[in-house]
Amino acid sequence: MNTLSTFNGGVHPPQHKTESNRLPIAVAPLPRRLVVPLRQHIGEPANPLVQVGDAVLKGQMIGAASAFVSAAVHAPTSGTVVAVAPHVVAHPSSLSDSCVVIEADGAERWIDRHPLDYRNAAPHAIRDYLRDAGVVGLGGAVFPTFIKLGSGPQQPLHTLVINGAECEPWITSDDLLMRERAGEIVAGIGILVHLMQPEEVLIGIEDNKPEAIAAMTQACAGMPFEVVAVPTVYPGGGEKQLIKVLTGKEVPSGQRPANIGVICVNVGTAYTVQRAVNHGEPVISRVVTVTGSVARPQNFEVPIGTPFRELLDLAGGATPDTRRYIVGGPMMGFDLPSLDAPLVKAVNCLIAASPALFPPAPPALPCIRCGQCARACPADLQPQELYWFAHSRNVEKARAYKLADCIECGCCSYVCPSSIPLVSYFRFAKGEIAALDGERRAADLARERYEFRQQRLAREARERAELLAKKQAAAKAAAAADPQAEAKKAAIQAALERSRAKQASAPTQETDRP
Repeated sequence: MNTLSTFNGGVHPPQHKTESNRLPIAVAPLPRRLVVPLRQHIGEPANPLVQVGDAVLKGQMIGAASAFVSAAVHAPTSGTVVAVAPHVVAHPSSLSDSCVVIEADGAERWIDRHPLDYRNAAPHAIRDYLRDAGVVGLGGAVFPTFIKLGSGPQQPLHTLVINGAECEPWITSDDLLMRERAGEIVAGIGILVHLMQPEEVLIGIEDNKPEAIAAMTQACAGMPFEVVAVPTVYPGGGEKQLIKVLTGKEVPSGQRPANIGVICVNVGTAYTVQRAVNHGEPVISRVVTVTGSVARPQNFEVPIGTPFRELLDLAGGATPDTRRYIVGGPMMGFDLPSLDAPLVKAVNCLIAASPALFPPAPPALPCIRCGQCARACPADLQPQELYWFAHSRNVEKARAYKLADCIECGCCSYVCPSSIPLVSYFRFAKGEIAALDGERRAADLARERYEFRQQRLAREARERAELLAKKQAAAKAAAAADPQAEAKKAAIQAALERSRAKQASAPTQETDRP
Protein backbone atom coordinates (compact mmCIF):
# COMPACT_ATOMS: atom_id res chain seq x y z
CA MET A 1 0.00 0.00 0.00
CA ASN A 2 1.23 3.49 -0.91
CA THR A 3 1.99 6.01 1.81
CA LEU A 4 -0.59 8.78 1.71
CA SER A 5 0.51 12.36 1.18
CA THR A 6 -1.30 15.57 2.01
CA PHE A 7 -2.07 18.76 0.15
CA ASN A 8 -1.90 22.23 1.60
CA GLY A 9 -5.04 24.00 2.71
CA GLY A 10 -8.55 22.62 2.75
CA VAL A 11 -11.43 23.08 5.17
CA HIS A 12 -13.86 20.93 7.17
CA PRO A 13 -17.40 22.21 6.58
CA PRO A 14 -20.35 20.31 8.12
CA GLN A 15 -20.85 17.19 6.01
CA HIS A 16 -24.65 16.76 6.00
CA LYS A 17 -24.27 13.34 4.36
CA THR A 18 -26.55 11.29 6.61
CA GLU A 19 -29.65 13.18 5.52
CA SER A 20 -29.65 11.51 2.10
CA ASN A 21 -27.53 8.34 2.41
CA ARG A 22 -29.83 6.30 4.64
CA LEU A 23 -32.21 5.22 1.86
CA PRO A 24 -31.31 3.20 -1.25
CA ILE A 25 -31.28 4.66 -4.74
CA ALA A 26 -34.85 5.00 -6.03
CA VAL A 27 -35.70 4.84 -9.73
CA ALA A 28 -37.54 8.00 -10.74
CA PRO A 29 -40.75 7.61 -12.77
CA LEU A 30 -40.74 8.66 -16.39
CA PRO A 31 -41.77 12.29 -16.89
CA ARG A 32 -44.42 13.19 -19.44
CA ARG A 33 -42.02 15.54 -21.21
CA LEU A 34 -38.22 15.61 -21.25
CA VAL A 35 -36.01 18.53 -22.23
CA VAL A 36 -32.62 17.33 -23.44
CA PRO A 37 -29.98 20.07 -23.89
CA LEU A 38 -27.56 19.60 -26.77
CA ARG A 39 -24.74 21.03 -24.63
CA GLN A 40 -24.07 18.66 -21.72
CA HIS A 41 -20.30 18.67 -21.81
CA ILE A 42 -17.31 20.97 -22.09
CA GLY A 43 -16.72 21.99 -25.69
CA GLU A 44 -19.05 22.42 -28.63
CA PRO A 45 -22.74 21.45 -28.36
CA ALA A 46 -23.95 18.42 -30.25
CA ASN A 47 -25.51 18.91 -33.68
CA PRO A 48 -29.22 18.02 -33.65
CA LEU A 49 -30.12 14.95 -35.69
CA VAL A 50 -33.90 15.22 -35.25
CA GLN A 51 -36.62 17.72 -36.04
CA VAL A 52 -40.13 18.45 -34.84
CA GLY A 53 -42.47 15.53 -35.48
CA ASP A 54 -39.80 12.83 -35.51
CA ALA A 55 -40.46 9.65 -33.52
CA VAL A 56 -37.48 8.60 -31.41
CA LEU A 57 -36.57 5.46 -29.48
CA LYS A 58 -34.98 5.20 -26.07
CA GLY A 59 -31.23 5.48 -26.43
CA GLN A 60 -31.41 6.91 -29.96
CA MET A 61 -28.75 9.49 -30.79
CA ILE A 62 -30.49 12.84 -31.17
CA GLY A 63 -27.34 14.97 -31.24
CA ALA A 64 -23.97 14.05 -32.73
CA ALA A 65 -20.56 15.33 -31.64
CA SER A 66 -19.92 18.49 -33.65
CA ALA A 67 -16.18 18.95 -33.00
CA PHE A 68 -13.24 17.16 -31.44
CA VAL A 69 -14.19 18.42 -27.96
CA SER A 70 -17.82 17.32 -28.05
CA ALA A 71 -19.98 14.29 -27.33
CA ALA A 72 -23.29 12.81 -28.42
CA VAL A 73 -26.62 13.13 -26.62
CA HIS A 74 -29.46 10.62 -26.71
CA ALA A 75 -33.18 10.28 -26.18
CA PRO A 76 -33.89 9.20 -22.57
CA THR A 77 -37.11 7.48 -23.64
CA SER A 78 -39.25 6.78 -26.68
CA GLY A 79 -41.67 9.40 -27.90
CA THR A 80 -42.10 12.31 -30.30
CA VAL A 81 -39.94 15.38 -30.76
CA VAL A 82 -42.18 18.41 -30.15
CA ALA A 83 -39.52 21.14 -30.22
CA VAL A 84 -35.88 21.82 -31.04
CA ALA A 85 -35.47 25.27 -29.56
CA PRO A 86 -33.86 27.32 -26.78
CA HIS A 87 -34.96 26.43 -23.25
CA VAL A 88 -33.87 27.51 -19.79
CA VAL A 89 -31.07 25.27 -18.50
CA ALA A 90 -29.15 24.77 -15.27
CA HIS A 91 -26.29 27.23 -15.73
CA PRO A 92 -24.90 30.10 -13.62
CA SER A 93 -25.55 32.54 -16.48
CA SER A 94 -29.33 31.83 -16.39
CA LEU A 95 -29.23 31.87 -20.19
CA SER A 96 -31.20 29.50 -22.38
CA ASP A 97 -29.61 26.88 -24.61
CA SER A 98 -30.67 24.73 -27.53
CA CYS A 99 -32.67 21.68 -26.40
CA VAL A 100 -34.62 18.79 -27.89
CA VAL A 101 -38.03 18.44 -26.23
CA ILE A 102 -39.50 14.93 -26.30
CA GLU A 103 -43.10 14.02 -25.50
CA ALA A 104 -42.83 10.55 -23.92
CA ASP A 105 -45.14 7.82 -25.22
CA GLY A 106 -44.70 5.68 -22.11
CA ALA A 107 -43.71 2.60 -24.11
CA GLU A 108 -39.98 2.83 -23.28
CA ARG A 109 -39.09 1.23 -26.62
CA TRP A 110 -35.31 0.81 -26.91
CA ILE A 111 -33.11 1.03 -29.94
CA ASP A 112 -31.29 -2.13 -30.96
CA ARG A 113 -28.41 -2.21 -28.48
CA HIS A 114 -25.01 -3.43 -29.61
CA PRO A 115 -22.43 -4.05 -26.86
CA LEU A 116 -18.81 -3.63 -27.84
CA ASP A 117 -16.35 -6.51 -27.72
CA TYR A 118 -13.68 -4.21 -26.31
CA ARG A 119 -11.12 -7.00 -25.84
CA ASN A 120 -10.94 -7.44 -29.60
CA ALA A 121 -11.44 -3.79 -30.56
CA ALA A 122 -8.77 -1.26 -31.46
CA PRO A 123 -8.22 1.54 -28.92
CA HIS A 124 -9.52 4.21 -31.31
CA ALA A 125 -12.68 2.17 -31.87
CA ILE A 126 -13.33 2.03 -28.12
CA ARG A 127 -12.84 5.78 -27.79
CA ASP A 128 -15.13 6.50 -30.74
CA TYR A 129 -17.73 4.20 -29.18
CA LEU A 130 -17.57 6.13 -25.90
CA ARG A 131 -17.88 9.44 -27.76
CA ASP A 132 -20.98 8.24 -29.58
CA ALA A 133 -22.40 6.87 -26.32
CA GLY A 134 -22.16 10.32 -24.77
CA VAL A 135 -19.80 9.26 -21.97
CA VAL A 136 -18.41 12.33 -20.19
CA GLY A 137 -16.87 12.97 -16.80
CA LEU A 138 -19.61 12.78 -14.17
CA GLY A 139 -17.46 14.20 -11.39
CA GLY A 140 -18.46 17.72 -12.35
CA ALA A 141 -16.18 18.71 -15.22
CA VAL A 142 -18.16 16.77 -17.91
CA PHE A 143 -15.05 16.59 -20.09
CA PRO A 144 -15.56 14.09 -22.94
CA THR A 145 -14.09 10.84 -21.63
CA PHE A 146 -12.82 9.59 -24.98
CA ILE A 147 -10.43 12.55 -25.12
CA LYS A 148 -9.11 11.98 -21.62
CA LEU A 149 -8.50 8.32 -22.40
CA GLY A 150 -6.70 9.12 -25.64
CA SER A 151 -4.98 12.39 -24.91
CA GLY A 152 -1.59 10.74 -25.35
CA PRO A 153 0.77 11.80 -22.57
CA GLN A 154 4.39 12.05 -23.52
CA GLN A 155 5.22 9.37 -20.94
CA PRO A 156 3.50 6.02 -20.31
CA LEU A 157 0.53 5.95 -17.96
CA HIS A 158 1.74 4.98 -14.51
CA THR A 159 -1.37 5.35 -12.35
CA LEU A 160 -5.10 5.24 -13.01
CA VAL A 161 -6.86 7.03 -10.15
CA ILE A 162 -10.54 6.28 -9.61
CA ASN A 163 -12.18 9.16 -7.75
CA GLY A 164 -14.74 8.08 -5.17
CA ALA A 165 -13.91 10.78 -2.65
CA GLU A 166 -17.08 12.89 -3.07
CA CYS A 167 -15.85 15.57 -0.70
CA GLU A 168 -18.54 18.21 -1.26
CA PRO A 169 -21.04 18.54 1.63
CA TRP A 170 -24.62 17.23 1.20
CA ILE A 171 -23.85 15.13 -1.93
CA THR A 172 -24.07 11.32 -1.61
CA SER A 173 -24.78 10.13 -5.16
CA ASP A 174 -21.35 8.53 -5.64
CA ASP A 175 -21.50 7.06 -2.14
CA LEU A 176 -24.76 5.23 -2.89
CA LEU A 177 -23.55 4.24 -6.35
CA MET A 178 -20.50 2.56 -4.84
CA ARG A 179 -22.54 0.86 -2.15
CA GLU A 180 -25.13 -0.59 -4.52
CA ARG A 181 -23.33 -1.00 -7.86
CA ALA A 182 -19.72 -1.61 -6.94
CA GLY A 183 -19.46 -4.62 -9.25
CA GLU A 184 -20.45 -2.60 -12.29
CA ILE A 185 -18.04 0.19 -11.36
CA VAL A 186 -15.20 -2.34 -11.10
CA ALA A 187 -16.20 -3.80 -14.47
CA GLY A 188 -15.95 -0.29 -15.93
CA ILE A 189 -12.52 0.11 -14.35
CA GLY A 190 -11.51 -3.13 -16.06
CA ILE A 191 -12.45 -1.64 -19.43
CA LEU A 192 -10.41 1.48 -18.68
CA VAL A 193 -7.45 -0.67 -17.63
CA HIS A 194 -7.68 -2.68 -20.87
CA LEU A 195 -7.65 0.55 -22.85
CA MET A 196 -5.03 2.51 -20.88
CA GLN A 197 -2.72 -0.24 -19.57
CA PRO A 198 -1.70 1.55 -16.34
CA GLU A 199 0.92 0.14 -14.02
CA GLU A 200 -1.36 0.53 -10.99
CA VAL A 201 -4.99 1.38 -10.16
CA LEU A 202 -5.83 3.31 -7.00
CA ILE A 203 -9.43 3.85 -5.91
CA GLY A 204 -9.61 6.77 -3.50
CA ILE A 205 -12.63 7.00 -1.17
CA GLU A 206 -12.93 9.37 1.79
CA ASP A 207 -12.95 7.59 5.13
CA ASN A 208 -16.40 8.95 6.02
CA LYS A 209 -17.89 6.35 3.62
CA PRO A 210 -17.17 3.00 5.32
CA GLU A 211 -20.01 1.18 3.51
CA ALA A 212 -18.74 2.29 0.12
CA ILE A 213 -15.17 1.31 1.03
CA ALA A 214 -16.34 -2.14 2.09
CA ALA A 215 -18.45 -2.65 -1.06
CA MET A 216 -15.68 -1.58 -3.41
CA THR A 217 -13.08 -3.67 -1.55
CA GLN A 218 -15.27 -6.74 -1.90
CA ALA A 219 -15.92 -6.06 -5.60
CA CYS A 220 -12.17 -5.71 -6.21
CA ALA A 221 -11.36 -9.07 -4.63
CA GLY A 222 -8.93 -10.91 -6.88
CA MET A 223 -8.34 -7.80 -9.00
CA PRO A 224 -5.09 -5.77 -9.05
CA PHE A 225 -6.97 -2.69 -7.90
CA GLU A 226 -6.28 -1.03 -4.54
CA VAL A 227 -9.04 0.66 -2.56
CA VAL A 228 -7.56 3.44 -0.43
CA ALA A 229 -9.37 5.28 2.36
CA VAL A 230 -8.26 8.91 2.23
CA PRO A 231 -8.74 11.53 4.95
CA THR A 232 -11.98 13.49 4.88
CA VAL A 233 -11.12 17.06 4.01
CA TYR A 234 -12.60 19.42 1.47
CA PRO A 235 -11.64 19.59 -1.43
CA GLY A 236 -9.95 16.19 -1.18
CA GLY A 237 -12.03 15.01 -4.14
CA GLY A 238 -10.48 17.56 -6.48
CA GLU A 239 -8.55 15.84 -9.24
CA LYS A 240 -5.16 17.38 -8.46
CA GLN A 241 -5.67 17.10 -4.70
CA LEU A 242 -6.62 13.42 -4.81
CA ILE A 243 -3.67 12.66 -7.10
CA LYS A 244 -1.35 14.37 -4.62
CA VAL A 245 -2.78 12.39 -1.68
CA LEU A 246 -2.63 9.00 -3.42
CA THR A 247 0.59 9.30 -5.41
CA GLY A 248 2.53 12.16 -3.83
CA LYS A 249 2.83 13.73 -7.31
CA GLU A 250 1.90 17.33 -8.02
CA VAL A 251 0.44 18.37 -11.35
CA PRO A 252 2.52 21.38 -12.51
CA SER A 253 0.77 24.67 -13.16
CA GLY A 254 -0.80 24.79 -16.59
CA GLN A 255 -0.44 21.04 -17.18
CA ARG A 256 -2.73 18.03 -17.00
CA PRO A 257 -2.38 14.87 -14.91
CA ALA A 258 -1.50 12.94 -18.08
CA ASN A 259 1.72 14.95 -18.27
CA ILE A 260 2.93 13.25 -15.09
CA GLY A 261 1.67 9.79 -16.05
CA VAL A 262 -1.66 9.87 -14.17
CA ILE A 263 -5.29 9.72 -15.33
CA CYS A 264 -8.16 10.41 -12.91
CA VAL A 265 -11.69 9.11 -13.60
CA ASN A 266 -14.80 9.46 -11.44
CA VAL A 267 -16.61 6.33 -10.21
CA GLY A 268 -19.79 7.51 -11.94
CA THR A 269 -17.91 7.78 -15.21
CA ALA A 270 -16.51 4.26 -14.81
CA TYR A 271 -20.06 3.02 -14.23
CA THR A 272 -21.35 4.64 -17.45
CA VAL A 273 -18.37 3.21 -19.38
CA GLN A 274 -19.47 -0.24 -18.27
CA ARG A 275 -23.13 0.32 -19.18
CA ALA A 276 -22.15 1.65 -22.60
CA VAL A 277 -19.57 -0.96 -23.55
CA ASN A 278 -21.06 -4.10 -22.00
CA HIS A 279 -24.75 -3.29 -22.50
CA GLY A 280 -24.87 -0.87 -25.41
CA GLU A 281 -26.59 1.78 -23.27
CA PRO A 282 -25.67 5.42 -23.85
CA VAL A 283 -25.74 7.93 -20.99
CA ILE A 284 -29.45 8.72 -20.63
CA SER A 285 -29.78 8.81 -16.84
CA ARG A 286 -27.72 9.46 -13.74
CA VAL A 287 -27.93 9.17 -9.95
CA VAL A 288 -28.63 12.53 -8.31
CA THR A 289 -29.01 13.58 -4.65
CA VAL A 290 -32.09 15.59 -3.69
CA THR A 291 -31.61 17.01 -0.22
CA GLY A 292 -31.78 20.10 1.96
CA SER A 293 -35.13 21.41 3.13
CA VAL A 294 -37.18 18.63 1.53
CA ALA A 295 -39.51 16.11 3.14
CA ARG A 296 -37.58 12.96 2.16
CA PRO A 297 -33.93 13.50 1.16
CA GLN A 298 -32.78 10.64 -1.06
CA ASN A 299 -30.83 9.62 -4.15
CA PHE A 300 -32.69 8.94 -7.37
CA GLU A 301 -31.75 7.50 -10.73
CA VAL A 302 -33.30 10.06 -13.03
CA PRO A 303 -33.64 10.28 -16.83
CA ILE A 304 -31.61 13.10 -18.36
CA GLY A 305 -33.96 15.94 -19.28
CA THR A 306 -36.28 15.56 -16.28
CA PRO A 307 -37.41 19.02 -15.07
CA PHE A 308 -36.08 19.85 -11.60
CA ARG A 309 -39.63 20.58 -10.49
CA GLU A 310 -40.55 16.92 -10.91
CA LEU A 311 -37.27 15.84 -9.33
CA LEU A 312 -38.11 17.94 -6.28
CA ASP A 313 -41.53 16.32 -6.02
CA LEU A 314 -39.88 12.89 -5.73
CA ALA A 315 -38.40 14.01 -2.41
CA GLY A 316 -41.76 15.16 -1.11
CA GLY A 317 -41.33 18.77 -2.14
CA ALA A 318 -39.56 21.63 -0.44
CA THR A 319 -40.59 23.20 2.84
CA PRO A 320 -42.49 26.51 2.63
CA ASP A 321 -39.51 28.53 3.84
CA THR A 322 -37.27 27.43 0.95
CA ARG A 323 -35.97 30.50 -0.81
CA ARG A 324 -33.63 29.10 -3.45
CA TYR A 325 -32.29 25.90 -4.98
CA ILE A 326 -28.62 25.02 -5.34
CA VAL A 327 -27.34 22.86 -8.19
CA GLY A 328 -24.34 20.88 -6.96
CA GLY A 329 -22.91 21.35 -3.49
CA PRO A 330 -22.94 24.50 -1.36
CA MET A 331 -19.22 25.10 -1.92
CA MET A 332 -19.01 24.95 -5.72
CA GLY A 333 -22.64 24.92 -6.78
CA PHE A 334 -24.80 27.75 -8.13
CA ASP A 335 -28.38 28.91 -7.76
CA LEU A 336 -30.85 27.22 -10.10
CA PRO A 337 -32.44 29.85 -12.37
CA SER A 338 -35.74 27.97 -12.70
CA LEU A 339 -37.29 24.70 -11.58
CA ASP A 340 -38.33 24.23 -15.20
CA ALA A 341 -34.67 23.66 -16.14
CA PRO A 342 -33.83 20.01 -16.94
CA LEU A 343 -31.40 17.61 -15.30
CA VAL A 344 -28.17 17.20 -17.26
CA LYS A 345 -25.17 14.90 -16.98
CA ALA A 346 -23.19 17.45 -14.95
CA VAL A 347 -25.73 17.68 -12.11
CA ASN A 348 -25.17 15.36 -9.15
CA CYS A 349 -27.20 17.18 -6.52
CA LEU A 350 -30.16 19.50 -5.97
CA ILE A 351 -30.35 21.26 -2.61
CA ALA A 352 -33.46 23.05 -1.40
CA ALA A 353 -31.99 25.92 0.58
CA SER A 354 -33.99 27.45 3.41
CA PRO A 355 -32.70 30.31 5.58
CA ALA A 356 -32.44 27.90 8.49
CA LEU A 357 -29.99 25.67 6.61
CA PHE A 358 -28.32 28.36 4.52
CA PRO A 359 -28.51 31.75 6.26
CA PRO A 360 -28.01 34.78 3.98
CA ALA A 361 -24.41 35.87 3.71
CA PRO A 362 -23.62 38.97 5.76
CA PRO A 363 -22.50 42.11 3.92
CA ALA A 364 -18.92 42.01 2.72
CA LEU A 365 -16.44 44.05 4.73
CA PRO A 366 -13.01 45.36 3.70
CA CYS A 367 -10.19 42.82 3.49
CA ILE A 368 -8.10 42.85 6.67
CA ARG A 369 -5.15 40.95 5.17
CA CYS A 370 -5.43 38.17 7.74
CA GLY A 371 -4.09 35.54 5.32
CA GLN A 372 -6.66 32.87 6.23
CA CYS A 373 -7.67 32.50 2.58
CA ALA A 374 -4.08 31.75 1.57
CA ARG A 375 -3.73 29.13 4.31
CA ALA A 376 -6.96 27.44 3.19
CA CYS A 377 -6.22 27.49 -0.55
CA PRO A 378 -5.53 23.93 -1.80
CA ALA A 379 -3.96 25.31 -5.00
CA ASP A 380 -1.28 27.24 -3.07
CA LEU A 381 -2.44 30.61 -4.43
CA GLN A 382 -2.68 34.03 -2.81
CA PRO A 383 -6.43 34.72 -2.90
CA GLN A 384 -6.14 38.10 -1.19
CA GLU A 385 -3.81 39.32 -3.95
CA LEU A 386 -6.02 37.86 -6.65
CA TYR A 387 -8.97 39.63 -5.04
CA TRP A 388 -7.27 43.03 -5.32
CA PHE A 389 -6.34 42.39 -8.94
CA ALA A 390 -9.85 41.21 -9.83
CA HIS A 391 -11.45 44.10 -7.92
CA SER A 392 -9.31 46.63 -9.83
CA ARG A 393 -9.74 44.70 -13.12
CA ASN A 394 -6.00 44.24 -13.38
CA VAL A 395 -6.50 40.91 -15.08
CA GLU A 396 -2.98 40.63 -16.47
CA LYS A 397 -1.62 40.76 -12.93
CA ALA A 398 -4.19 38.15 -11.90
CA ARG A 399 -3.03 35.98 -14.76
CA ALA A 400 0.56 36.36 -13.61
CA TYR A 401 -0.47 35.25 -10.12
CA LYS A 402 -1.78 31.93 -11.58
CA LEU A 403 -5.50 32.68 -11.46
CA ALA A 404 -5.98 29.87 -13.99
CA ASP A 405 -4.91 27.38 -11.29
CA CYS A 406 -7.89 28.36 -9.10
CA ILE A 407 -10.34 25.43 -8.95
CA GLU A 408 -13.11 27.65 -7.52
CA CYS A 409 -13.54 25.31 -4.56
CA GLY A 410 -14.72 28.13 -2.30
CA CYS A 411 -12.36 27.42 0.61
CA CYS A 412 -11.17 31.04 0.61
CA SER A 413 -14.71 32.41 0.72
CA TYR A 414 -15.62 29.92 3.43
CA VAL A 415 -12.90 31.08 5.85
CA CYS A 416 -12.94 34.81 5.01
CA PRO A 417 -13.81 36.76 8.20
CA SER A 418 -14.85 39.73 6.07
CA SER A 419 -17.39 37.58 4.15
CA ILE A 420 -15.95 38.65 0.81
CA PRO A 421 -17.33 36.49 -2.04
CA LEU A 422 -13.84 35.80 -3.34
CA VAL A 423 -14.78 33.07 -5.80
CA SER A 424 -17.25 35.43 -7.48
CA TYR A 425 -14.43 37.90 -8.08
CA PHE A 426 -12.21 35.13 -9.45
CA ARG A 427 -14.90 33.94 -11.84
CA PHE A 428 -15.37 37.51 -13.01
CA ALA A 429 -11.63 37.92 -13.59
CA LYS A 430 -11.48 34.63 -15.50
CA GLY A 431 -14.31 35.86 -17.69
CA GLU A 432 -12.47 39.12 -18.30
CA ILE A 433 -9.31 37.22 -19.22
CA ALA A 434 -11.26 34.98 -21.59
CA ALA A 435 -12.85 38.04 -23.23
CA LEU A 436 -9.47 39.77 -23.50
CA ASP A 437 -7.91 36.69 -25.04
CA GLY A 438 -10.83 36.48 -27.46
CA GLU A 439 -10.27 40.10 -28.51
CA ARG A 440 -6.57 39.42 -28.99
CA ARG A 441 -7.29 36.37 -31.10
CA ALA A 442 -9.72 38.44 -33.19
CA ALA A 443 -7.13 41.19 -33.57
CA ASP A 444 -4.45 38.67 -34.52
CA LEU A 445 -6.80 37.15 -37.07
CA ALA A 446 -7.63 40.59 -38.50
CA ARG A 447 -3.93 41.42 -38.74
CA GLU A 448 -3.17 38.12 -40.43
CA ARG A 449 -5.99 38.70 -42.91
CA TYR A 450 -4.73 42.24 -43.63
CA GLU A 451 -1.17 41.03 -44.12
CA PHE A 452 -2.39 38.21 -46.34
CA ARG A 453 -4.37 40.73 -48.43
CA GLN A 454 -1.33 42.98 -48.80
CA GLN A 455 0.76 40.01 -49.85
CA ARG A 456 -1.93 38.98 -52.33
CA LEU A 457 -2.13 42.49 -53.85
CA ALA A 458 1.66 42.65 -54.13
CA ARG A 459 1.73 39.22 -55.75
CA GLU A 460 -1.00 40.18 -58.22
CA ALA A 461 0.82 43.43 -59.11
CA ARG A 462 4.02 41.49 -59.59
CA GLU A 463 2.25 38.95 -61.78
CA ARG A 464 0.68 41.73 -63.89
CA ALA A 465 4.10 43.37 -64.33
CA GLU A 466 5.62 40.07 -65.33
CA LEU A 467 2.79 39.46 -67.80
CA LEU A 468 3.22 42.91 -69.35
CA ALA A 469 6.96 42.37 -69.61
CA LYS A 470 6.32 39.07 -71.35
CA LYS A 471 3.92 40.72 -73.79
CA GLN A 472 6.41 43.49 -74.54
CA ALA A 473 9.16 40.97 -75.00
CA ALA A 474 6.92 38.95 -77.30
CA ALA A 475 6.11 42.08 -79.31
CA LYS A 476 9.79 42.93 -79.68
CA ALA A 477 10.51 39.38 -80.71
CA ALA A 478 7.72 39.52 -83.28
CA ALA A 479 9.04 42.83 -84.62
CA ALA A 480 12.52 41.43 -84.91
CA ALA A 481 11.19 38.45 -86.81
CA ASP A 482 9.21 40.66 -89.34
CA PRO A 483 11.56 43.07 -91.27
CA GLN A 484 8.59 45.16 -92.52
CA ALA A 485 7.12 45.57 -88.99
CA GLU A 486 9.01 48.82 -88.30
CA ALA A 487 8.00 50.28 -91.69
CA LYS A 488 4.34 49.45 -91.06
CA LYS A 489 4.57 50.97 -87.59
CA ALA A 490 6.19 54.14 -89.04
CA ALA A 491 3.49 54.39 -91.75
CA ILE A 492 0.74 54.13 -89.17
CA GLN A 493 2.42 56.76 -87.00
CA ALA A 494 2.80 59.10 -90.00
CA ALA A 495 -0.86 58.68 -90.89
CA LEU A 496 -1.86 59.59 -87.36
CA GLU A 497 0.36 62.70 -87.46
CA ARG A 498 -1.19 63.84 -90.80
CA SER A 499 -4.68 63.35 -89.37
CA ARG A 500 -3.89 65.46 -86.30
CA ALA A 501 -2.27 68.22 -88.45
CA LYS A 502 -5.28 68.35 -90.77
CA GLN A 503 -7.67 68.72 -87.84
CA ALA A 504 -5.53 71.49 -86.35
CA SER A 505 -5.44 73.51 -89.64
CA ALA A 506 -9.18 73.28 -90.35
CA PRO A 507 -11.02 76.71 -89.88
CA THR A 508 -13.22 77.06 -86.84
CA GLN A 509 -16.88 77.55 -87.69
CA GLU A 510 -18.77 80.02 -85.55
CA THR A 511 -22.52 80.20 -85.45
CA ASP A 512 -24.28 83.43 -84.56
CA ARG A 513 -27.29 82.91 -82.36
CA PRO A 514 -30.04 85.48 -82.03
